[in-house]
Amino acid sequence: MLHRIRASARSRRLPGPLVTRIGITLVLGGSVAYQVQSHQGILSQPVFQLRNDSGKEETQWPRTRAILPERKSQSDLDKQIQSIESKEDDLSSSSGLKKDPSPLFQESPLFDDHDSTAWTTFATRIAVARTSFSSIEWGSIGDSIADYIMPEWARTLPGYFTKLQREMSMAPGSLADDVWREAHDPDINPEIQWGASVRVSNELCDEERSFLERRKKYTTTALARYLEIPEKDIDPADVPTIAMCGSGGGLRALVAGTGSYLSAQEAGLFDCVTYTSGVSGSCWLQTLYHSSLGGRRHDKLVEHLKARIGVHIAFPPTALAALNTAPTNKFLLSGFVEKLKGDSGADFGLVDIYGLLLAARLLVPKGELGVEDRDLKISNQRDYIDRGQNPLPIYTAVRHEIPLKEVQSDDEKSEGKVSQGTKEKAIREAWFQWFEFTPYELWCEELGAGIPSWAIGRKFKNGHNVVGDDGFVVPEFRVPLLMGIWGSAFCATLSHYYKEIRPLVKGLAGFGDIDQLIAERNDELIRLHPIDPGSIPNYAVGMKQQLPPTCPDSIHESSHLQLMDAGMSNNLPIYPLLRPGRDVDILIAFDASADIKTENWLSVADGYARQRNIKGWPIGAGWPKSNSPDDQVADELNAAQAASPQQAAGKIADAREEQRKAQHTGSAEPQNGGKSDEGDLGYCTVWVGTTEERKSTNEPPVSKRLEDHWELMAPDAGIAVIYFPFLPNPEVEGVDPNTSDFMSTWNFVYTPDEIDKVVALARANFEQGKEQTKRAVRAVYERKKKSRIEKEGNEMKRKWRRKFRDDGDHFT
Repeated sequence: MLHRIRASARSRRLPGPLVTRIGITLVLGGSVAYQVQSHQGILSQPVFQLRNDSGKEETQWPRTRAILPERKSQSDLDKQIQSIESKEDDLSSSSGLKKDPSPLFQESPLFDDHDSTAWTTFATRIAVARTSFSSIEWGSIGDSIADYIMPEWARTLPGYFTKLQREMSMAPGSLADDVWREAHDPDINPEIQWGASVRVSNELCDEERSFLERRKKYTTTALARYLEIPEKDIDPADVPTIAMCGSGGGLRALVAGTGSYLSAQEAGLFDCVTYTSGVSGSCWLQTLYHSSLGGRRHDKLVEHLKARIGVHIAFPPTALAALNTAPTNKFLLSGFVEKLKGDSGADFGLVDIYGLLLAARLLVPKGELGVEDRDLKISNQRDYIDRGQNPLPIYTAVRHEIPLKEVQSDDEKSEGKVSQGTKEKAIREAWFQWFEFTPYELWCEELGAGIPSWAIGRKFKNGHNVVGDDGFVVPEFRVPLLMGIWGSAFCATLSHYYKEIRPLVKGLAGFGDIDQLIAERNDELIRLHPIDPGSIPNYAVGMKQQLPPTCPDSIHESSHLQLMDAGMSNNLPIYPLLRPGRDVDILIAFDASADIKTENWLSVADGYARQRNIKGWPIGAGWPKSNSPDDQVADELNAAQAASPQQAAGKIADAREEQRKAQHTGSAEPQNGGKSDEGDLGYCTVWVGTTEERKSTNEPPVSKRLEDHWELMAPDAGIAVIYFPFLPNPEVEGVDPNTSDFMSTWNFVYTPDEIDKVVALARANFEQGKEQTKRAVRAVYERKKKSRIEKEGNEMKRKWRRKFRDDGDHFT
């Protein structure tokens, strides 16, 4: 009798390819446990273990592991697969299980001798996965056990892998062959005819400056409608530049952000926005909005989500069917073929698979027909913004820089050794480099350089793209691959992982000793990423003399840039909106982070603004500690500024633990109809910075929440921040971002009813701050108008004085 089913998961880092082990334990009759462990990576055979009550292993099936050299010929691979199959024959004999004799797979060449290492590795993994699933006849185990070990749908996997391997074989007429031929077709990919160079400048690119001019015409009309002012009375110079950003948080952020943006769109506010920026799930939101699926309508986007995210992105039958059935197979796999065939040094990892699975759910319409190829390139989003008709989307990712080489002594470099002290110093000085993606450009502030978005994925050297021996450059890097990078929160450091699970294991026996041990090694865990980030070719190769001297050596030495979810640094994408030239007047932040209350993502931006001398940022914006005096808050912010930026990733779990405590005391939800108590925030809070020049070296005073909007009209008023945290609302019952299980960042299934609840909560929260937001926008508009009129008046006076000085008055 089956008493219980226990699932477990664990990961470990092995030399060579990353191997992820997932175990499912079935406890039968209280005496024997059948443990099935599958491996993601190039492992050829699942491991089966039988254990007795004492935990002693009684039998273990043989396991084989395929180790790939840097390059293999077709004959070498054939020998490798024959060796695997031979071992499987031995496995079947020793276990009593029969190898399935049916011809599930017709052999076809995986690659030729001239194929790249990246493609070789990818093709081999498919072959090994196919061999693993097709080698066992599950019926011989016994129906009752087999049903628990392998569900009915899993029996179809060999067929899926067989077809997938055939289509990805590069044999004439295969899907991969068709994709690779089209990759060389300039009618399909016109960008392959264009040469690309690295643009070294901190200025906005020409295309973005042109966009700003055109967008101003639309926002002027929209502001007149929003504030109910005759358009003829509005001078475009008075129209504030409004930016709107959404937080990270997986599907929760995607769904909640869609609800918030929908409300802003219906209120007329969204049409006044010049920029949107996203992290993780909010990047997916922007991708869908600027696609054929969203159609620049958030209500349409809600319906699309209801139709597509009710099934887990990794549910094998659905995912493999999408990869094996036209037209979705070519739509989804084209970018992977181009990446692996076009870049011999490319890596195919978990982030790439994640992006593929995301795209299979999010970029494919209901019914899985009518896919639009133009949705696969971020540069094609220009179609929706070039005339200024929609806001410019900004997507974000970060690179974790640990400057080990920079802090090494000369002796250490010559001896090839690294002391413990050097490691600790490198850890203390580690930081995140932000990369922003727009339909126009991929750009990094720290490098002060960028490339056209249509050139992402190409190799560069000395500031110019590298053309292959065949005179070919690869097409633009596809959106599914970027979606994986933008949302790859699982690439966090080990320190981050532990802090995420710490509240869940506090009750375990021996927790105190374990916790202390891990705390002592925290500095080492900060720099370890158990899962490699995604990567793109490094466009800064060979540009050491052209880039700022502050750029780390690793930038100049790495062939690829390893990028990950920007939420590792700040879960609100504020930094790109503070870039000089964008001149944002009002920043509206919709924060659906899991750690909404206690993690001060707004305050994390304080250090950024101080370091870059950005005038106008409201120091102290964010969630203050309850009952903390202003000077204590200021001290905490100063301490946060001095800390290493990488610690932002580790702060997540500490904040969540405090949040859970707050939930038990009932302090997580605003009282008094959404009005905030002392030390807490409500559904909508406004801060404003100052542009006043400091006359001393003392830090500026901490900004306070605005009670009267006249403060926004002060001559030295700076950036206005309007903050909408995703909080529980009594107007919407049955959903609480803090306690509803389906609201987890790691949940990838939302039913239509759950989507309705999340959207309703986001809309109810926006309604709470709707009028306050409009008053803030009007105040900033009036301030800009008054400032313009005063400047025009002063200029007129200067002209008259100059005229009198040069010509004299009528008496002379």
